[in-house]
Amino acid sequence: MNVIKTNLPDVLIIEPQVFADGRGFFMETYNARKLASFGITASFVQDNQSRSQRGTLRGLHYQIRQTQGKLIRVGLGEVFDVAVDLRRPSPTFGQWTGAYLSAENKRQIWIPPGFAHGFYTISEQADLLYKATDFYTPEWERTLLWNDPRLNIDWPLISGQPPILSPKDLQGQNLDQAEVFD
Repeated sequence: MNVIKTNLPDVLIIEPQVFADGRGFFMETYNARKLASFGITASFVQDNQSRSQRGTLRGLHYQIRQTQGKLIRVGLGEVFDVAVDLRRPSPTFGQWTGAYLSAENKRQIWIPPGFAHGFYTISEQADLLYKATDFYTPEWERTLLWNDPRLNIDWPLISGQPPILSPKDLQGQNLDQAEVFD
């Protein structure tokens, strides 16, 4: 595995070693010892998968209690994945980072607890797979507004087409009004 640092020091892009031949490929997508060598010592309690169509934007989601760290990868298609630092004492509070994750590049991203997460589907369909460090609890879930001008996220939107959003994501809050981590 190879790790690439992002502009947010705690968010890491992980490139697994891929063994390919005429039959296909093999890669290790999770190894606790190797991740620990990069400082990721989280225990995972839940695996999730979502499928989205082109132009879908999901997020920016987080839980204010039972916070979740997420190890994310794409099994089909391509997404632009985003993390936003919501830890008020952090020097990178309110900043974001993004990475293209795809079945082809096989990259993963580690987003620790204290960050909002969202993604935009670039391909016709995309399957996002992720491990979470705590259980999903709807009563503690919050949504940060995907297009908050203060965040100024550079989403690679399809020209002339607004993103496809859920009602929940349409009602996200701006950073100035959102519950964050103190």
